[in-house]
Amino acid sequence: MTAVHNTIAHYKTLIQSNNSAAILNFRAQRPININAIILENSDFMDRLLAELWREFLGDYGEQTALLATGGYGRRELHLYADIDLLILVAANGEQAQQQRSALTRFTTALWDIGLKIGHNVCNVDECVVLAANDHTIRTALTELRHLQGAASLSDALQQRLADDAPWSQPAFFAAKLAERDQRYAKYHETAYNLEPNIKEGPGGLRDIHLLGWIIKHRNSSQDIHDLVERLWITQAEYDELMDNRSFLWAVRFALHALTGRCEDRLLFDYQKDLAGEFGCHEDDLNAAVEQFMQRYFRTVVSIERLNEMVLQLFREHLTVAPSSAQTREIDESFKILNHYLEVRHENVFADNPLKLLDVFLILQREPGVLGIGASTIRLIRQNVALINEDFRASPAASRLFMEILRQPSGITDQLRQMNRYGLLAAYLPEFGRVVGRMQYDLFHVYTVDEHTLFVVSNLRRFALDKFRSDHPHCNEIFTLIEKPELLYIAGLLHDIAKGSNGDHSVVGETIAHAFCKRHGLDAEDTALVQWLVRHHLLMSMTAQRKDISDPDVIHDFAALVRDSNRLNHLYLLTVADIRATNPNLWNAWKGALLRELFTSTRSAFRRGLENPVALADKTAFVRSEARALLRRLGLNEAAITQVWDNIGDEYFLRFHADEIAWHTVAISSSELETLPLVLLRPTSHRGSAEVFIYTHNRDFIFTQTSAILDQLGLTILDARIITTSNRFAINSYQVLEQNGSPIKDQRRHIQICTRLRECLGNSDPNASLPHVQRRQSRQSRHFKVPTDIRFHDDPQNRYSILELISTDRPGLLSRVGRAFHKHSIRLHNARISTLGSRVEDIFYITDQNDRPLVEERQRKELVETLLELVESA
Repeated sequence: MTAVHNTIAHYKTLIQSNNSAAILNFRAQRPININAIILENSDFMDRLLAELWREFLGDYGEQTALLATGGYGRRELHLYADIDLLILVAANGEQAQQQRSALTRFTTALWDIGLKIGHNVCNVDECVVLAANDHTIRTALTELRHLQGAASLSDALQQRLADDAPWSQPAFFAAKLAERDQRYAKYHETAYNLEPNIKEGPGGLRDIHLLGWIIKHRNSSQDIHDLVERLWITQAEYDELMDNRSFLWAVRFALHALTGRCEDRLLFDYQKDLAGEFGCHEDDLNAAVEQFMQRYFRTVVSIERLNEMVLQLFREHLTVAPSSAQTREIDESFKILNHYLEVRHENVFADNPLKLLDVFLILQREPGVLGIGASTIRLIRQNVALINEDFRASPAASRLFMEILRQPSGITDQLRQMNRYGLLAAYLPEFGRVVGRMQYDLFHVYTVDEHTLFVVSNLRRFALDKFRSDHPHCNEIFTLIEKPELLYIAGLLHDIAKGSNGDHSVVGETIAHAFCKRHGLDAEDTALVQWLVRHHLLMSMTAQRKDISDPDVIHDFAALVRDSNRLNHLYLLTVADIRATNPNLWNAWKGALLRELFTSTRSAFRRGLENPVALADKTAFVRSEARALLRRLGLNEAAITQVWDNIGDEYFLRFHADEIAWHTVAISSSELETLPLVLLRPTSHRGSAEVFIYTHNRDFIFTQTSAILDQLGLTILDARIITTSNRFAINSYQVLEQNGSPIKDQRRHIQICTRLRECLGNSDPNASLPHVQRRQSRQSRHFKVPTDIRFHDDPQNRYSILELISTDRPGLLSRVGRAFHKHSIRLHNARISTLGSRVEDIFYITDQNDRPLVEERQRKELVETLLELVESA
């Protein structure tokens, strides 16, 4: 036992020494020769296993065979990767039991020394049967490499697999494609995941393995370079593939070295360290991460593009016999061959580079075509460089591009194809700079180029009847758009200046002007596109950060927009943009806000901007509507007056008639001894649940309420606080579940109201405030937003507007409430916006006499308290 223990310790030391030396070598080399490092690690493991094999198998080692499979079989073994082994035994060998016992001691020793192995013990016949029934086993057997023992067994297995051919080429190809599709689905069909898996994700190492498996199964080859030898890819494409593989190998090696384990996920936890490891050094650490991740994303997209082309080549060769080929000529340059678009000769693009754009226009006009043939994909890739300054300045190229944008179908698909093959970046160099560019936060979940194409896709959906049920209002507005291509151009260009110096909206406006001029748009159309790019955030910022119940806010917004045509375009672009930023960002609350702003602004245009709504007129109108609703509900004038006489005009400005009617009925039927009154309306016209509280006015109502709602896992979107002249508090909160969904369950409804009543019903002034505990996600810990607090002027001078930007954390709003209480601040309204790990909250506040905070000392002291309380959370 002691001898075995010493052996285990010895081999553990050898492994640790090898790993340390490999890591030291990796970090010392510039440039990194990752291929040599990986090969040496594989060779080290060969030597280690050979020693262990001899030590534990002895004479039995010559009666059985040890083979490497998988990545180890390819001699591509990373530091902490799994070691896949196949152990072949004779079918009816003598002393079989002793042999099996020796093998058990051998594999146990491998685990004991810290190796993570996957192994199978079987005879040749069993192996062949397994391979015939499972394509994953057949795949593993394409990468067999003999290590130790009876070479005759290894040779016998290889011969049986070659003779029996348990999987035909078409069946094996179909199985591997299905496996790839399942793998892609797991990663949302995109290489652009914020925390990608560098091995399994689209464009990752597994895509390179896939090409190797297919060529090895097809040609019994052991070298992926055989793709070149058999003319599947060119030498240049092979070199590109190997360069990309080397980069991913280096990233994977660095990940393993950093974590000390087999970690293939490029998590936020490691991205900053890896950015430094790969020479991305910026004053802004986030910018360094974005630079590193852009290189990563461009690498995997390059692999994905080449993978697609080669798989299409395989598909064409395996599925269609030359004798049954179906051909239809399109023109002198293109034909449709077996439902795929192909060039008629290899010089099509060299003779006329404009045909590079014509490809995508033909695909739009030929809906029965399944895609582009592999040989044509290769020619497109090889000729992208023909899209140069002269090409971009060509009026004919501009006409073709605009024609693509004006087609009734296929716009998004072909823009995506153009991006996939690098044409969009070549045609719009500014777009090329944002390809693969991510933003290091939890809010923007797509790279800029993918987000941009999602925006265009959303705009297209607004135009199509089959998607009307998703956004009926947007579909209705889209029918008013005379030139949809202008909207698509604005969508394509709205973020094109992301990452440039300066405000991306301002820089983007300049780029938009140049684009419109180059593409022959007239002055009016150019002005519209420029304005949309410059102000693409205006509507969302106004709806989510300002009090759009205020007529003055609507008038100011309408004055900026100027006319209904701009409003229609901006509304559609805004909805498309928000929905394309983050799948969890859009909710009914945001939709209701934007619709309300749109409707109010359209009314302002119809009325004329020279005739703004006075506050008195607005409140009188709301009173009249609410009174009519209440009378229909059976409430008499005396009951209405009794409630309303103690409420100022501000209440009627900030609530809708149906909300006022609901509140009034509840208050009029309540008894003082039953307060606090807490009600919840699961759905409101604002697209969220409304929590209504009516109680005696006292300290900490907002603080307690926000803490309880946070504790219950609810997100506060909006808070409206009214104090009546007879010292009662009317509080209204718009809330959703933290995942953005509405409150549907009746038990949940009861739970919320009960908890609030219990807390607010405690009249003890010394009672402690609720302590909020909420689990934060692993990802959010990596995004610390510096707390920034600033005051903004209210044009009407009714409030002080306080803006708080900080990291989202449990109990944040309750801490803000404590600060307000400490400084005798009255909160009237709050707009709460959570963007990933970042909060951008707006508070409308006054002193206890309902006057704005004008003294600098008072503001400074409030900010200091807020900073202290918020940062200590």
